Amino acid sequence: MSHIRVNPVRIARARFTQRLRISLLVLLSSIASLSQAQGNAAAWPNKPIRLINPLGTGGTAEVLARHAAKMLSDGLGQPIIVETKAGAAGTIGADYVAKSAADGYTLLYGVTGANVIAPAIYRKLPYDPVKDLAPISMLFSGTNYLLVHPSLGVKSLAEFIALAKSKPGSITFASAGNGSMSHLNAETLKTITGIDLVHVPYKGGGAAAPDLISGQVQMMIETGASAVSFIRTGRLQALAVTTPKRSASAPDIPTFSELGYSGMTTVVWGGLFAPGGTPRPILDRVAAEVAKAMNNSAYREALAQLSNEPAAMTPDEFRSFTLAEMARYADAVKRSGMKID
Repeated sequence: MSHIRVNPVRIARARFTQRLRISLLVLLSSIASLSQAQGNAAAWPNKPIRLINPLGTGGTAEVLARHAAKMLSDGLGQPIIVETKAGAAGTIGADYVAKSAADGYTLLYGVTGANVIAPAIYRKLPYDPVKDLAPISMLFSGTNYLLVHPSLGVKSLAEFIALAKSKPGSITFASAGNGSMSHLNAETLKTITGIDLVHVPYKGGGAAAPDLISGQVQMMIETGASAVSFIRTGRLQALAVTTPKRSASAPDIPTFSELGYSGMTTVVWGGLFAPGGTPRPILDRVAAEVAKAMNNSAYREALAQLSNEPAAMTPDEFRSFTLAEMARYADAVKRSGMKID
């Protein structure tokens, strides 16, 4: 019987050589992919870009998205086409962008509901707002107004709180829907003041406005874009604003913080997001164009007409901001006990 002598050193060397070859192939493939991504980012944009509006057609969000599209188009030298993909409090549009190619040609007009509130109220989301969407920059900031119907007969926040405490469960408040910013802001107000209000949800702020103006519901915390015209015509009384400082659109209305309720300090905002994994040079390029727009008089005027102010952030700053917003609204949702399947 013949014997085959096995050289363990030779086998070990062969295995090491094989592993080294595989590692080199993986490394070369990664370098090639990175080089291709960098090349694509350097050439970006060379075709039209889509900006997805996740809220309804004809609403304030679509108007603001179109202003942003015009501003970006001028800076990037390519058409920006606004497409509306609405539904489920903005999560349908957000999911569409999250699952789009990470090449910078599909962006999301981000809103509070889909980007920071949805993770707290939906047990199952088809996307991860942190991993699947890359923050680019805030576009604008604005305020919420605490509005009451004149029939309540109150002229200040203190009078409203006193009335609500004297008649627990008798004052109704409208919202743009379960889990909306207007809903959660009112829930926060209930918590920090100890008042009992009855929630009446609507399908959007526009749908709530007629009932609020007629007095069928008596209170709402609504965005400036919708609120200012009602305040100026006397159809609704504004008692406070949620921003850290008074609104330029209604400078006579005090902030909640001034009145001793700093826990009600929030801002309305809109921003830009890209699919997760979009090359950083593309994110930086878009953020730089937003920063330039801060001095664009036409853009500033368009926002001012909707009671908003331009705002810009770097991608890192905007990520930190959105994470803080998620934590804020997760706490509000927890206090309200709300969940949506």
